[in-house]
Amino acid sequence: MIIYNVTINIDHSIHQKWMQWMQNKHIEDVLATGLFNHARLVKVLVEEDEGVTYSVQYFTDSKDKLNDYYKNYAPKLRQEGLQLFGDKMLTFRTELEVLNEYFHSEN
Repeated sequence: MIIYNVTINIDHSIHQKWMQWMQNKHIEDVLATGLFNHARLVKVLVEEDEGVTYSVQYFTDSKDKLNDYYKNYAPKLRQEGLQLFGDKMLTFRTELEVLNEYFHSEN
């Protein structure tokens, strides 16, 4: 399992507009590529004067699917965010590979 993680800091002045766009359009557009199984939107719990930080995690089965996303879909989808929010939205991306998952077992 590969996680494509996008961390975004959103300026307070556009926070509500960005949140609506993410929840009602952008995440669905990324999932509509058919390359990701599901996504998770989480708030990063830090106090910041400059804005609010979120992490969007997109889950896929393989690095090949992620590379397909980068090549065929990412430029257009990233451009839309830049056009809407410009420098009020700062992002960085990381790729994570799930090696194992552990769960608490009750004895």
